[in-house]
Amino acid sequence: MSDVLLFRASTRAATRCAATALAAIGALALAGCGSHAAAPAPPRSAIVAHPQTADAINAEVYSGDVRARFESQLGFRVNGKIKTRKLDVGNHVDAGQVIAELDPIDLQLQVGSAGANLAAAKAARDLAQADYNRYQSLLAKHYVSQTQVDAQANTLKAAQAQVQQAQAALAVAQNQAEYTSLRADHAGVITALNAEAGQVVTAGQTVATLAWDGAVEVEIAVPENRISAYKVDTPFAIESWADAGKQLGGHLREISPEADRVTRTYRVRIRFDDVAHAPRLGQTARVYFADGASAGQTLIPLSALHELGGKPAVWLVDAKSRQVNLAPVTVATYREQGVTLTGGVGVQDWIVTAGVHKLREGETIAPVDALNRPLSL
Repeated sequence: MSDVLLFRASTRAATRCAATALAAIGALALAGCGSHAAAPAPPRSAIVAHPQTADAINAEVYSGDVRARFESQLGFRVNGKIKTRKLDVGNHVDAGQVIAELDPIDLQLQVGSAGANLAAAKAARDLAQADYNRYQSLLAKHYVSQTQVDAQANTLKAAQAQVQQAQAALAVAQNQAEYTSLRADHAGVITALNAEAGQVVTAGQTVATLAWDGAVEVEIAVPENRISAYKVDTPFAIESWADAGKQLGGHLREISPEADRVTRTYRVRIRFDDVAHAPRLGQTARVYFADGASAGQTLIPLSALHELGGKPAVWLVDAKSRQVNLAPVTVATYREQGVTLTGGVGVQDWIVTAGVHKLREGETIAPVDALNRPLSL
């Protein structure tokens, strides 16, 4: 009996020791976890965008293509077979850079032929000069008549003219030999190539299209019943389809004097005020024209509207720190397209357009666009 009691007592003691040890281990584990700070959570992603001008609500909208103001259709000045093509579409070229070259053999032979003709003409001239001098001496001795001397003078003049003609022909042949290289007249971008190596081309046939560096424009088509509303220097807002929501300023530069016979529309060109931020050549853009009734107002999505002290506000994003701060705004009207504002934000500001109720003052965000692509503000 005493052995049984002793066994139970030792079992309880062992159990207490084990529990104490487990508690100590747990305490040490907790202490170890507490010794390392928790990793900070990554910034919350937030959809941001620029406010639009409210003119876009009542604006007339046209679609067009972005083009260089100046374009050149480049071609060789002589006939020939293309030997090499140096560039591809999209390559940038400097003024004077070679785009393509013709096989020069035929033109070099023409230069040789013209040179030989010049040598023959000079020999004939020298002979005519010698004959004329001899007839002059014979005339002094009365061995020949004045008529014969005059005939030799005419022969000499004809020979001299033949030399001048041969010299001009040689110069033309030499120039044509230099035309075997097609060079860019200005710095720009190759937007089209219409010939390949091995192809035979004629003089003046378009081989490449060069869009000059510099001024960039949007070309649109305006129906004939609206063309009277526009004139040179009329302001427009331009928005690239590739960068929706970001509008750039522009002014009308040119109106075609004649409507297209098929579409009955007028070709109109709008120049960008800020060429540095213009879309790439060939991109599609929307062009907005407003009558000015909404001048000075901005348009934001309804989902961007929050409140501050019971009044409308939006989350402004600092482009450098990427921190958000509530800014009060003045609402003009609520529309199907969004909310028009008369103050508080401008078209160059960045605002949060979705998830505004989840943000805190001063919070740092990771800005993304409507397609969840990271943005560099």
